[in-house]
Amino acid sequence: MLLRMSTLFLRTLREDPADAEVASHRLLVRAGYVRRAAPGGYTWLPLGRLVLDRVTRVVREEMTAIGGQEVHFPALLPRGPYETSGRWTEYGDDIFTLRDRRGVEFLLAPTHEEMATLLVRDMFGSHRDYPVTLFQVQTKFRNEARPRAGLLRTREFLMKDAYSFDLSDDGLRAAYDRHRAAYERIFTRLGLDFAVVAATSGAMGGSASEEFLATTAAGEDTYVGCPACGYAANTEAVVTAAPAPGDPAHHPAMTVHDTPDTPTIAALVAMANERRLGGRTGWTAAATLKNVVLAVRRPGADTDELLVVGIPGDREVDLKRLAAALEPATVTMFDGWADHPELVRGYIGPQVLSDLGIRYLVDPRVVPGTGWLTGANQPGRHAVDVVCGRDFVPDGTIEAAEVRTGDPCPRCGTGALAIRRGIEIGHIFQLGRRYTNAFEVDALGADGKPVRPTMGCYGIGISRTVAAIAEQHHDERGLVWPAAVAPADVHVVAAGRGDQVAAALHLAGQLADAGLRVLVDDRPQVSPGVKFTDAELIGVPRAVVVGRRLAEGYVELRVRADGERVDVPLAEVVSRLAG
Repeated sequence: MLLRMSTLFLRTLREDPADAEVASHRLLVRAGYVRRAAPGGYTWLPLGRLVLDRVTRVVREEMTAIGGQEVHFPALLPRGPYETSGRWTEYGDDIFTLRDRRGVEFLLAPTHEEMATLLVRDMFGSHRDYPVTLFQVQTKFRNEARPRAGLLRTREFLMKDAYSFDLSDDGLRAAYDRHRAAYERIFTRLGLDFAVVAATSGAMGGSASEEFLATTAAGEDTYVGCPACGYAANTEAVVTAAPAPGDPAHHPAMTVHDTPDTPTIAALVAMANERRLGGRTGWTAAATLKNVVLAVRRPGADTDELLVVGIPGDREVDLKRLAAALEPATVTMFDGWADHPELVRGYIGPQVLSDLGIRYLVDPRVVPGTGWLTGANQPGRHAVDVVCGRDFVPDGTIEAAEVRTGDPCPRCGTGALAIRRGIEIGHIFQLGRRYTNAFEVDALGADGKPVRPTMGCYGIGISRTVAAIAEQHHDERGLVWPAAVAPADVHVVAAGRGDQVAAALHLAGQLADAGLRVLVDDRPQVSPGVKFTDAELIGVPRAVVVGRRLAEGYVELRVRADGERVDVPLAEVVSRLAG
């Protein structure tokens, strides 16, 4: 492959895009890899397409190596199968829907579990047909409310998704393990620093799931790691260790106190210590019970229902964790106080919620026998020794409180969790039989009895992975692509004069003939300074500068990653780079 910059469809930019928030967005646009076409939609330019194809090739190779067979489903899908699975309603506003000229409803596919299940049902009927793994590389669509950060949060994206079908749970676990290992090979080959973390299954359903996160401060996903035992999990999947239940009888009777002007936890704690509420001092926020009112909308519902969540007062509600726990329902902070005078804002306690018919879920730390300082459901008043299991009985527990650095590890109990950030680049699920049950998929077993297959689902965000690589591989001058994904193996730069351009073109042709992918800057009217700046911005791993020592028979080799420069004889360049 030989690309000449004098004819290449490319325009580099000296300034950052005005809407660029992260390095990958800024550099991929400036270096001429992508161009914004619409909110959440990007055009892939020739250099960008080369990188995208390189990443896709690695993914295809590893998927084929574990026995995956490639198919290609349509992106425009009928409503019916998604209604059968329940996901037409579950996805809600997160999908793009449309009608054809006859008024029939369709959606732009966010994922293809339904289509894969129907395809296998239509083609396979015997136990001899299984196991099978199908995969595709396809454009997917999500009606993202706030597209941002370039390729990291878009409405249209390229994805690899795979679906395994087995006749036993052991077979599913084996398929899952094969995909997990393949993903580790894929992301290692792509030069990514990544973590594998426990995750929630969300709208996909199923039991076990894990995310592959490219570690970077620009990541929107937060995860935890334990240095003692190696535990790692997305914060949405962290399970809080609950203390042992106690005896409610060990607490004094509940008492109510005047606590005017204390609608916040900080104000309440200060007054509780000042007035020795309950006859004691040493009150802390952790001894208070904060009750947060939320509005929950179930899929297909026209109205919200109220939910109150109780958490220790030293914690804040993490809406992402809460949303994951309540999915597919959506949740927002409650703001209809005027319509609910029975809820005293800032002074809500759990004592009356059951009588009001309001569902009450608590943090796992709120166990029977624990006593709390909390609202008395009266303006300007709080109650002391409000005991779980005596004065209130929650409807259940929920993981809604923030996870913090230093929290005890839920696996080993001794390590202190560290908070990290990453970009989700892959997600694998043990789906089980949700979809084969929905579509009544059966295989005739060896004994003549029907066997219902079990499924796994395995996704990689290919376009997002390109952005993740750019986030991890850049410096102050531009992109620094790993060799496995770079748009070219070598960038030949003609520093200036006509003889240098001619020599650069000749050398580029020799390198291409030797099997290298070559980008040559043969633009005659562009200054050397601009050419060097563009070369660093574009980020090809190695560069050859044909310049000041050409008359002596030398050119300069540059390594983009570490800045190494060395003059070598022109006659040795091809053997050095192609060897």
